[in-house]
Amino acid sequence: MSVPAEIRAVPRPKNSIVYAYGKNKDRYAVKQRVGCVRKNGHCYPVDGPTIGHIINGKFVPLEEPSSSAVHTSETVLRDWANVELCFRLSADLLDELLQVYNRQDADKILCMAILRVCYPHIKDCELKESYDESFLTELMPETAMSKNTISTFQKDLGKTCNRILKFMKNRAAKVGIDDHLLIDGTLKSNDSRQNTLSEFSRKARLKGRRDISVLYAFDLEKMEPICSQCFPGNMLDLTSYDSFVKQNGIQSGIMVGDKGFPVKSIEEVLKDCPQLHYFNPLHRNAKLAFDHEMYNFEGVIEGCCGFLGQMEPIQFKKEKLSNKGKWLYSFRDPRRAAQEETDWLDKHRKDKYDFEEYEKKKRTFGTVVFESDVDLSPEDAWKTYSYRWQIEIVMRYYKNALGFDVTRVHDDYSVIGSEFIDFLSTVITFRLLNLFDEKGLLEDMSYKKIMHILQRGKRIKNDNEWELIKMNPGQIEILQKLDLIPRPDPVDQPKRKRGRPRKNPTV
Repeated sequence: MSVPAEIRAVPRPKNSIVYAYGKNKDRYAVKQRVGCVRKNGHCYPVDGPTIGHIINGKFVPLEEPSSSAVHTSETVLRDWANVELCFRLSADLLDELLQVYNRQDADKILCMAILRVCYPHIKDCELKESYDESFLTELMPETAMSKNTISTFQKDLGKTCNRILKFMKNRAAKVGIDDHLLIDGTLKSNDSRQNTLSEFSRKARLKGRRDISVLYAFDLEKMEPICSQCFPGNMLDLTSYDSFVKQNGIQSGIMVGDKGFPVKSIEEVLKDCPQLHYFNPLHRNAKLAFDHEMYNFEGVIEGCCGFLGQMEPIQFKKEKLSNKGKWLYSFRDPRRAAQEETDWLDKHRKDKYDFEEYEKKKRTFGTVVFESDVDLSPEDAWKTYSYRWQIEIVMRYYKNALGFDVTRVHDDYSVIGSEFIDFLSTVITFRLLNLFDEKGLLEDMSYKKIMHILQRGKRIKNDNEWELIKMNPGQIEILQKLDLIPRPDPVDQPKRKRGRPRKNPTV
């Protein structure tokens, strides 16, 4: 039924249309025209929301609600302590990002990295919600974090991977000649068939899944990762070692790897970088160790950390290779040797026991031999080896604490971009660990427990002022130790004697 002419003639706002509704089509509302759409060569108007009604021959506009709808209102209770602390610790990372990216991209990269630290195992589709519910909306406002935006952005990061390499080179350039760089890699599950990085690794027989390989360089002096890079899962460490050092611009420091990173794979790099040195272990059956009788120990280091974490004497030998500029260092831990001997005998309890094989193995139980181009004292050489386990902590936190054990993206570009953000999250995590250790918090609590307490530190907005919600005294003390909130000023009160105070004598 068409609208009567007298109803259409009633004065109403411009760019509006009247339509009839109700059971008998005798009631009239006014909709606003919001534009037009072109179809088949013709323009068709597009109606918007209802803006009023025509009652008794007059236009009556809709009353505006006194308050906005709940779903469109601002979030006034937000996570604060966890994101605030991560933001403070990553201030210099933002400066480093701004050397490579513009401000909008740098904020987005750092925001994603912080959210992955504060909310482990978070998915890309959940970043927007976590961003809106955290104080990052105040620290880095108007950062686009929608699912589609993040997906496209990570892919664009991978497409411009030369900027990622430039960022890594800038960090590697700050490594000093005496700094120790721990080199290690880890396998990360990636079952996608859309990228060339996903391959069956050496552990595929046990896992039954494809992997990518991620290499890390950890600065022992700064106690944080310096650079990282991802490679195909079927590529051996010795194959990617040379490319990793070259592309990330590692030109100074002492690289400490494991047996999977042989020196021969980076000999050309070492020739071009005189300030770059190495300290690598050899296989126990290495011909070089037997030729120089490195298992005939010549002395004892007192007070070194032995097997099981106890202070025990360690046997050693140091040998200089003539005309090669190399030194060999060998060590034997008696406690570890006894344990390995016990394990070997237990293994051959039911198998055929060969006394000659036992005597041959017994000589190398509990031993480790290193090859280096640096002249170190036996004490310093053993200390360098003792700190090698720190890189294992990096890999453990990378996979378990942060939840980076599986790649959740598919194509090559997205994998490279996502791994770059994971690297920044790992750097922030170790800065948190260093701070927690400095404040003595790790003595009584785990990293996970501290982060849980920080997540409890929320702020609520009252009268345009953000206030910290009520927390337990123990949690408040942790925030004070981390300098997130000021400590109360001590009040000078007179000391009183111990015990119950005396009652006033009756007069």
